[in-house]
Amino acid sequence: MMYNNIFDTHAHYDDERFSEDSEELLSSLEYKGITGVISCGVNAESSKANLRLAEKYPFIYAAVGYHGLNTEDLTDDYIEFLKDLIKNEKVVAIGEIGLDYHYEKETRDIQLKIFREQIELANEYDLPVIVHDREAHEDTLNILKELKPKGVIHCFTGSVEMAKEIVKIGMYIGLGGAVTFKNAVKPVEVAKFVPADRLLVETDCPYMTPVPHRGKRNDSSLIPYTAEKIAEVRGVTAQEILDLTAENARELFCISNKC
Repeated sequence: MMYNNIFDTHAHYDDERFSEDSEELLSSLEYKGITGVISCGVNAESSKANLRLAEKYPFIYAAVGYHGLNTEDLTDDYIEFLKDLIKNEKVVAIGEIGLDYHYEKETRDIQLKIFREQIELANEYDLPVIVHDREAHEDTLNILKELKPKGVIHCFTGSVEMAKEIVKIGMYIGLGGAVTFKNAVKPVEVAKFVPADRLLVETDCPYMTPVPHRGKRNDSSLIPYTAEKIAEVRGVTAQEILDLTAENARELFCISNKC
């Protein structure tokens, strides 16, 4: 079945895994029902690269920022660098930012510092944040409760209880391919719980490819598999999920006169 009105709220189309066929793939997406994509930066270079993509393709928008694990090119004036980028109207969010405690512990102080600083920047410019949270639920939630940004926790891996707290703040929950995985429990529970007006879908491509294509490169055209699983647990159609999440995305990211 063909679907339409697909809005991918988290992609990384600057990734090297797209280098050989980027133009061919991106030029085909609109013909596959994709109406919007947020392509996210993780440091200075990728933020600039995603902005170039956004300037080239009308349906692509850019998020700019420093991921907690991508601080190798961080400078003392990095906030000024981001301020310069967000002058461009195709920049619709600060992201991907956040905390990742999976691999190392020695960077936690810098992760916390730049996470907080970038949320403050987003609040100053009334932009949403796109938040990465891996094995850092407590610190992530505490900072979000304190600073109360608008935005989304992407690829949400927390519990229903945490999702309730995120929704109380007024933020959105982003769900991707993980809901289709064989042993997915929490993502499916969250998919069933999230209020309709706080749900977003995403790929995190080229990563997190949904079943039945797991193990292959992900792209925005595979979102329907995620939408079908969410629709199954919510008792609606996949197209209804795609329509409401596209509407939510345009509202959050202030696209198509939705703000």
